[in-house]
Amino acid sequence: MQKSIQKYFALFALPGLLCFAIAFLIPMVMGIVLSFFKFTTVTDGVFVGWDNYRKIFINADFISALWFTIKFTIVSVVTINLGAFILAMLLTQGLRGTNIYRTIFFMPNLIGGIVLGWIWQVIINGFLLKSGVTIVSDPKYGFWGLVVLMNWQNIGYMMVIYIAGIQNISHDLIEAAQIDGAGRWIMLKSVILPSVMPSITICTFLTLTNGFKLFDQNLALTAGDPGKQTEMLALNIFNTFYGRSGFEGVGQAKAVLFTILVAFIALTQLRLTRSKEVEA
Repeated sequence: MQKSIQKYFALFALPGLLCFAIAFLIPMVMGIVLSFFKFTTVTDGVFVGWDNYRKIFINADFISALWFTIKFTIVSVVTINLGAFILAMLLTQGLRGTNIYRTIFFMPNLIGGIVLGWIWQVIINGFLLKSGVTIVSDPKYGFWGLVVLMNWQNIGYMMVIYIAGIQNISHDLIEAAQIDGAGRWIMLKSVILPSVMPSITICTFLTLTNGFKLFDQNLALTAGDPGKQTEMLALNIFNTFYGRSGFEGVGQAKAVLFTILVAFIALTQLRLTRSKEVEA
């Protein structure tokens, strides 16, 4: 059986490899090549070398969007994972109706980003209207609005992953710690957290990449207002590519830099958290 699988492995893998090449690899290579061209379509490009990359840093909008995205991602990663872990701990204590609570907390993740952004814009503006302002009156409203939205959408999803990790902890390990007199804090620090490090790795990776790639919710909630001060990287790239004639190449160069940045940060995070798994 094993020999048959090895013999026909290439044949069975071919459809998946073709789909990967057509949907991801070829467009990625073309995107990198086009980042060195000035173009309006893929057939009328004029080679400009590194000029597109130079123009990225001439305009302060990209740097502003990068800094805003970094701040937002740091805050959202911390708050989402902390909230999800607390909920996971509460819902693994044998409470009545646990399955119903899990379902309720997970449901916001099923709502599309545009719809979610519009819903929260209405809710937040309803609260702010009492003070005579809206979510786009001040960048801080937009920032914390995006943080609240991301937490509401993602905490339930990350909670499910943490629950799976907590439930996978050996009961013998917990009983041994209790016999040794471990209190709640020691139990959490020395038994639970090291045991759920694989879940922490997954959740941190997902929230980190989702934070950097956020687009739909940013577009629907604030659209970058006021004055592009709440514009995140993905929205900035979109506006550059589709909103400024002759800047398609600059938008593509931003997309390449964006891909490299997210890949570097994500791989660094994976390496750091996986090293903790080995120690654990």
